[in-house]
Amino acid sequence: MLSKKLEAALNEQINAEFWSAYLYLSMSADFAAKGQPGFANWMHIQFKEEQDHAMKLFNYIISRGGHPELKPIAEVNTQWASPLAAFEDTLAHEQEVTALINELYALATEEKDYATQSMLKWFVDEQVEEEATAQGIIDALRMIKDNGFGIYTLDKELSARVYTPIEAE
Repeated sequence: MLSKKLEAALNEQINAEFWSAYLYLSMSADFAAKGQPGFANWMHIQFKEEQDHAMKLFNYIISRGGHPELKPIAEVNTQWASPLAAFEDTLAHEQEVTALINELYALATEEKDYATQSMLKWFVDEQVEEEATAQGIIDALRMIKDNGFGIYTLDKELSARVYTPIEAE
């Protein structure tokens, strides 16, 4: 059984994950509107993954006898000046999510909730991957600069990304 404090914190993280999904869906829409289907695809898959993250937490709370509480999703930005600006925002956002996950893990440790620590380990590892992937795309975009063919090529590369659902235990 979850403590009320940990249950409340996990519920806050559900909201943060759904907000992340909303952000990436907005980025996908912006890229699609600008004729960059590969970037739009990458962000749309990111949207789906964030929904999976929220559902993993949602189902975990239920499995521990808690009650998920869904809250309103705050407004997100709807336009970015460039692919680089969007991915810089992506990295900054993922770094914020990493901090939130670390705080949750610290709370679970403080409360000696080993089951929650175990579940959160997946999120800790996932955040390392999320940040590294965003940084890799930023590095490529910085190398490309304003080269149209380079942007076109990266857009084609990102269109190959395929959604793989996570197990939302």
